[in-house]
Amino acid sequence: MLDFEKDYYSDEINLIAGADEAGRGPLAGPLVVAACILPRDFNHELIMDSKKLTEKKREQAFEIIKENAVAFHIEIISVEEIDNLNIYQASKQGMITCFSKLAAKPQLFLTDAMPITTLDVKTIDIIKGDSKSKNIAAASILAKVTRDRIMVELDKKYPQYGFKNHKGYGTKKHIEAIKEFGIIEGIHRLTYEPCKTIFRKISLF
Repeated sequence: MLDFEKDYYSDEINLIAGADEAGRGPLAGPLVVAACILPRDFNHELIMDSKKLTEKKREQAFEIIKENAVAFHIEIISVEEIDNLNIYQASKQGMITCFSKLAAKPQLFLTDAMPITTLDVKTIDIIKGDSKSKNIAAASILAKVTRDRIMVELDKKYPQYGFKNHKGYGTKKHIEAIKEFGIIEGIHRLTYEPCKTIFRKISLF
């Protein structure tokens, strides 16, 4: 039930933002972070944890969110930034950036299990927030659909890696492709195994 916000809406708090990310685990591709403020009284059956929706329904939900949101922002964080910062810090920084770029300033900021203490509004980190908060769920859909579209485009450029199927995750076929065709710098995360070891071996020659 996506009703976490109901206990926080008040005369003083009308705009609540949720933030989530897609792509913390994959071996390839960017991290995508999103934040979204839905209207206080807005509800829709397709607004739920993005992992529970089919690709077609996520695409539909993506358009519904864009059409109805008070404000939203999507931040794409490069592989280089992930390797430089580490994925946790990249996720946190992405959420902070999303907050700062929202067209409307929220009076409460909810994150999916990411503690943030540097903002000038109250921030609550919620474990499994995308299944409890409509705003975090909306952010999860924005992030997931955006990232999946990026991986489909990368698949057109590098079809031998199968990005459209595994979206950069470390499936057996993806790892086999990495071993056969090598690392794509700027696409594969060099601090993630087995990319790290394979890249190190290549660098020795």
